[in-house]
Amino acid sequence: MSNTDRQGTSHRKPGAIKRFRDEQQKEGAYDYKHRGKQTVKLSEIVGSVNRYLDFDSKFRLKKDRPQERLLSIRTVMEQGKPLPPVDLYKIKDSYFVVDGNHRISVAKERGFKEINARVIEFLPSRGTLENILYRDKTEFEDRTGLKDSITLTEPGQYRNLARQIAQHQKYLEEDGKVNVPLKEAAEDWYNTIYRPLTAMVEKAGLLAFFPKRTVSDLYMYISVHQWERSHSRSFGSAIDRSITRNMEEFRKNMKNVKENEYPEMLREITVFVLINISARKESQILDRLFALDEVKEVHSVHGSIDVIAKLILTRNLVASDAEMISRYVQKNIRHVPGVLSTQTLIPGISKVKEE
Repeated sequence: MSNTDRQGTSHRKPGAIKRFRDEQQKEGAYDYKHRGKQTVKLSEIVGSVNRYLDFDSKFRLKKDRPQERLLSIRTVMEQGKPLPPVDLYKIKDSYFVVDGNHRISVAKERGFKEINARVIEFLPSRGTLENILYRDKTEFEDRTGLKDSITLTEPGQYRNLARQIAQHQKYLEEDGKVNVPLKEAAEDWYNTIYRPLTAMVEKAGLLAFFPKRTVSDLYMYISVHQWERSHSRSFGSAIDRSITRNMEEFRKNMKNVKENEYPEMLREITVFVLINISARKESQILDRLFALDEVKEVHSVHGSIDVIAKLILTRNLVASDAEMISRYVQKNIRHVPGVLSTQTLIPGISKVKEE
């Protein structure tokens, strides 16, 4: 091995495909698992183990390389004859060719999208947060059989999901008096618990409030607090009937509910805001406040308070009342020119006469 090899210097030249050893050293990927035969997207095959100097960045054989093998592969493909699977190494989401470089070159040339392959995956070291999460996810998928369906952004959360699945497996076995394989329990958990709750999260648009999180992250936050840590909260009657204090009760409640019938994960909050204002701007302030969609009533009053506004705000499942109210008042009321101070009141018990 040369000095440049030992130092991990890249051998990739401009316009060439990636070299497997460069990526292996970069990721510390030396542990491996045999993944067997599978279909691989050609767009994810980005390099080679030994022939990285023979092909350009689009996996086209370079003109100064022998063309006979490429021509024979073209002929076989044109005749529609089957070819054996190629052999690939995988690191994270990238594949590197062990055997079958010319077959892949011709397949890409002919516009194929996928190719059959035998895959060995090299797992990255746990040296970075990204790699820790990747290995956690890989271990979870190997154990449960749930491939490419759940993505979490915090270390350790895949273990929490695995614990939920194990609890669900135990429930299924006790309920049916039969042994249930873990992967079968995982599939049932995914379809009857995970997907209904994440569909509710997506329907409510909660991800817009958490741009660096995934729907799986929000599932973990809600499910752990609601079902495991006894931090359950009330979110309104429709939601409370669905997201109960118990995971298996939730499964039963959602069993016969169609996705378009899932309740909105939103709650209305009635708020009264007491406002002191500059007397010279009273009319303009009242008009500006009343123009806000959330403001249902505005009253100019006599006494220590100048204006009372009644608001109806809508908060999502994971935000607190105080957080939502504070953000709204700060953004939409306190910044109005002439507003001197505000005080917020939230009704405890309300009784309203119907008109």
